[in-house]
Amino acid sequence: MNYHDYIWDLGGTLLDNYEMSTQAFVKTLANFGCQASHDDVYEKLKESTDAAVKKFIPNQPQFLKTYKALEADYLKTPVLFTGASEVLQVIVASGGRNFLVSHRNKQVLDILEKTKVLPYFTEVVTSESGFARKPNPESMLYLKEKYKIENALVIGDREIDKEAGQAAGFDTLLVDGKKSLLEIVK
Repeated sequence: MNYHDYIWDLGGTLLDNYEMSTQAFVKTLANFGCQASHDDVYEKLKESTDAAVKKFIPNQPQFLKTYKALEADYLKTPVLFTGASEVLQVIVASGGRNFLVSHRNKQVLDILEKTKVLPYFTEVVTSESGFARKPNPESMLYLKEKYKIENALVIGDREIDKEAGQAAGFDTLLVDGKKSLLEIVK
């Protein structure tokens, strides 16, 4: 491996969640008497949940709570991208460390446990850790200082992951889920 430390995003990077999230969002829209195309919702969710809500159902305060509950139900059976578990294992076996920074709540820990990859992480930062959301680098700077990280790669699927990593002084890599993570993370 080319780095000692790897800082991962979860959704769209390790976890193939966009399809499940899209299905939950579209179904919740229907429950609220609205509709949108699967592909339009998928693209907006890749930007952010807030962006999707603002675009498709901005004036319904109960929507987000209802959607998040259904999404959590869909995510009870999480699916990792090809090569995710293996690359995390290879990093640890070669003496490296994995960290995770997610805007999700402690549900992240359940997902990591269900997919059997939680033991590969040195620390997991969630929304409950109290840091500003990416692209603010606050959570990554916290990890950098706490663990004396000097040589790290931040891996994510969105521009905000790249911006946060670069602002913290790390190299970055954006992935799109089309290739095995084992092939592209070095």
